Amino acid sequence: MPKQLEERVADLEAEVTRLKNKIENNSSSKPWWEQIVGTFADNPAYDEAMNLGHEYRDLLRTISTEV
Repeated sequence: MPKQLEERVADLEAEVTRLKNKIENNSSSKPWWEQIVGTFADNPAYDEAMNLGHEYRDLLRTISTEV
């Protein structure tokens, strides 16, 4: 039998409270971009992605100057 609406709302409220507590406990004074600095250090896949992006932007610049 499906849960009563009140039970479902109570479950959702408990989950929201749990998630809020999790966020508050994990928050830090550093912005997110400072927290992830170095995440991809010495990662060849990241380096390749950055090089491909650079090549793509160079290609777009070349195409736009030819028009």
